[in-house]
Amino acid sequence: MNATDRTPADLLRSALAADPGRPLVTFYDDATGERVELSVATFANWVAKTANLLQGDLGAEPGDRLALLLPAHWQSAAWLLACASVGVAVEIGGDPAGADLVVSGPDTLEEALACSGERVALALRPLGGRFPQPPAGFADYAVEVPGQGDRFAPFVPVDPQGPGLAVGGEELSYAALVDRARSDAARLGLGEGSRVLTGLGYDSWEGLSAGLYAALAAGGSVVLCRNLDRLSADALAQRVESERVTHTV
Repeated sequence: MNATDRTPADLLRSALAADPGRPLVTFYDDATGERVELSVATFANWVAKTANLLQGDLGAEPGDRLALLLPAHWQSAAWLLACASVGVAVEIGGDPAGADLVVSGPDTLEEALACSGERVALALRPLGGRFPQPPAGFADYAVEVPGQGDRFAPFVPVDPQGPGLAVGGEELSYAALVDRARSDAARLGLGEGSRVLTGLGYDSWEGLSAGLYAALAAGGSVVLCRNLDRLSADALAQRVESERVTHTV
């Protein structure tokens, strides 16, 4: 990746320029049997649409704070990169009452109602499906995002030194996030073509790095597994082989 990349959005742009067709995020939910594979180009398209929704329809601006109440999921990863594209700071598991916007999964809707700003809900159903009944007080992500533009341009440039991510009681600027992701990639021995399998959640830096940022910084990809504890040892070994996993976290 380019040494000049200072934000996660920069890392994604470099990945798109290098090899848009390679896998970037492969997602498994071992409670439902779901498997989704997104190439760099497909993932970047979801990020662009989400960023357009965030900046255009939701009126988010650089420096706004978004409470992200989502598990480790491919759609969560798209939101993280969309926020970085706009300049919105993400608070993982943040207090909705103190946030400018909230993005919630189906299990935290009541908690998310405390946000006085814009609220978006994700059903987290297979193939990005919508809620059977839209939750009151929320925009349904699966309804709102398909019509958004496939290309994104921020109204103002994103400041790499601006607030980027809050997780586990620690706040990181975008530049600090990228630096840490690069350090993690070097520590894990990741490089171009590395494929990282992880069952960690997105509620810690370790989970976010293993499940997205470190592989992105290294030019690799992730096999992101939700409910991995439901998989037998033999089935896990088979997945490692079939997905050509090079590193397991």
